[in-house]
Amino acid sequence: MKVRWLHNFFGHLHTINTHKLLVMKYCFQAGLYRQGLLHDLSKYSPTEFIPGVRYYQGYRSPNNAQREAEGVSTAWLHHKGRNKHHYEYWIDYGSDKDAHMTGMEMPVRYVVEMFCDRVAASRVYGGEQYHDGYPLEYYLKGRGKYMIHPKTDRLLYRLLLMLAERGEEATFSYIRRKIL
Repeated sequence: MKVRWLHNFFGHLHTINTHKLLVMKYCFQAGLYRQGLLHDLSKYSPTEFIPGVRYYQGYRSPNNAQREAEGVSTAWLHHKGRNKHHYEYWIDYGSDKDAHMTGMEMPVRYVVEMFCDRVAASRVYGGEQYHDGYPLEYYLKGRGKYMIHPKTDRLLYRLLLMLAERGEEATFSYIRRKIL
């Protein structure tokens, strides 16, 4: 049990450190230096880190495993409520008379950080199978089911599509020149 816990501890720490460094690299390429430095710091909090260790598998997010085992991922609820680069952070009641929950439009800098986050997560969890179309393929599996603002969805989709068709260098150049 102790050996497994140590394996999970160091495996999870390595995964989140690798992910954070990749997002930082991508954010820096986009010109988002502060966001790159501060990205996902909540993952090191006990509320997120301990379940991350407990449910670490190495090939997918431990949040999915916690959700399957417990019916809810408390780590994810904590994380999405503190990190503005997740579209889930921006879900609120609409201003219409019915006041349904809806996705609010995200500031562009957080959409770009979300793009960086998705590319990094795809690299970390995709491993050797990663290619520039991988993040788009993953996004398309759930597209239409997300509670995301249409403008936010269109921008994220456009960036993921550009990555798939033209690669990282062209996409980050476009982000710096046209988006930010």
